[in-house]
Amino acid sequence: MASAISANRAELLAIANAVATEKMIDKSVVIEAMEEAIQKSARNRYGAENDIRAKLDPRTGDLRLWRVVEVVEVVEDYFKQVDLKAAEKLQPGAAVGDFIVDPLPPVDLGRIDAQSAKQVIFQKVRDAERDRQYDEFKDRAGEVITGVIKSVEFGHVIVNLGRAEGVIRRDQQIPREVPRVGERVRALIMKVERQNRGPQIFLSRAHPEFMKKLFAQEVPEIYDGIIEIKAAARDPGSRAKIGVISRDSSIDPVGACVGMKGSRVQAVVQELQGEKIDIIPWSEDTATFVVNALQPATVSRVVIDEEESRIEVVVPDDQLSLAIGRRGQNVRLASSLTGSAIDIMTEAEASEKRQKEFAERSKMFEEELDVDETLSQLLVAEGFTELEEVAYIELSELAAIEGFDEELAEELQSRASEAIERREEALREQRRGLGVEDALGELPHLTEAMLVTLGKAGIKTLDDLADLATDELIAKKRVEQRRRNDKGPREKSDRPERSERAEDKGGVLGEYGLSEEQGNEIIMAARAHWFDDEPVAEEAADADSSQ
Repeated sequence: MASAISANRAELLAIANAVATEKMIDKSVVIEAMEEAIQKSARNRYGAENDIRAKLDPRTGDLRLWRVVEVVEVVEDYFKQVDLKAAEKLQPGAAVGDFIVDPLPPVDLGRIDAQSAKQVIFQKVRDAERDRQYDEFKDRAGEVITGVIKSVEFGHVIVNLGRAEGVIRRDQQIPREVPRVGERVRALIMKVERQNRGPQIFLSRAHPEFMKKLFAQEVPEIYDGIIEIKAAARDPGSRAKIGVISRDSSIDPVGACVGMKGSRVQAVVQELQGEKIDIIPWSEDTATFVVNALQPATVSRVVIDEEESRIEVVVPDDQLSLAIGRRGQNVRLASSLTGSAIDIMTEAEASEKRQKEFAERSKMFEEELDVDETLSQLLVAEGFTELEEVAYIELSELAAIEGFDEELAEELQSRASEAIERREEALREQRRGLGVEDALGELPHLTEAMLVTLGKAGIKTLDDLADLATDELIAKKRVEQRRRNDKGPREKSDRPERSERAEDKGGVLGEYGLSEEQGNEIIMAARAHWFDDEPVAEEAADADSSQ
């Protein structure tokens, strides 16, 4: 039986209770830290090579100390092992493989041992406190929390959150807002990370989600889910836009957010240091939502390019500056709100653009189809923009155009098909001149024009293409390509080496509007020969081994 260490039992339990209460951690953690500290001090007294254990009873305060040794046939470690003969003296009937508890006499902790024990306890308690802080905040990302500004360090605001501290980085603060130590501040919990120094709680007052949460606190209909904020965009400290929709037709979403005499929106504006907020009715119709988002400017026409995710907005000449806003703020916020790039132009600019496109398309049809100017202009006026549209449209639809008959429609389709074939042949020759393998032409979704683009980028074989990631092939954010700088056998390859640094350029085939699914199919088809060759290689290896 282990001997009790002389100690004030009531004092040990009192210390454990006090630390657990102050740090808001489990008492068992403090007890465990004390035991570890006593074990460390005992090893210093009896030898660090010994396996010494300590146990503090959390109810009575009894503290016991003992050494554990293993019974073995041949002793290799005289500090942790004993032979069978010695084990009989310690514990009659002991057998090989047993562990014997060897009680140790009491120890009095000296000044150095006490200091060491104190450090062990403090470290254990500090680690437990950090774990408690992380567990408390890890699932609270997206909440608005109130704290007191503790300090400002290098422009970053340290906020006391009661049981932890958070930081509002400089780029997540509202510009021109002057934080003062001791002031109460509200912020959004963006993320919580576990780090060596403890959990890092990152806060934000500039994120659009912070504004949405403030509206939810001020507008009961949002909190109850009757009104939903579908989109939000901010220029922190200056201006913001939110798109709202009501699930109850009897409730006006804009009016509910504004409140009586603007009381609700003003409460949010005051919290955001005077940031002007435009509350806009959200609509499933993109054109309608864009018109609303560009308020207070008046919009004449909206043209949506879904493939490019761009929206062309035409406004009267006197509304241009209002639509763009100071330093482009209004159109920038509207673009962020709708999730599409918005190009704004005046009626005069739109007319000039239409005339230019009309002339270019007319010229193209005139040259490719070998028709007169009148006929080419008539095709453009009817909405035709590409040769493929003329070649593959239903013959009856083409013949139904005023002034056309079936004979003329057949002739136009025949000439369009011939023009497409001439164009494809020219691209095919160009592709072969670049050294692009014919095997690439058999892959799905790739046209001759795409193959030429691949060849110009140095992608000429199946292996070259298979080595690409999907986003490198089709994404709008493209990985920069460069040639190898090293001298050696690889220098013979004409293919540029991909850089490790991503640049703001389009994917190799980004201009062709391929979907991610199509990009995946192309890459996987290019890699198919890798897997087809494996069984052949394995069979060859088996044949060699059998010989």
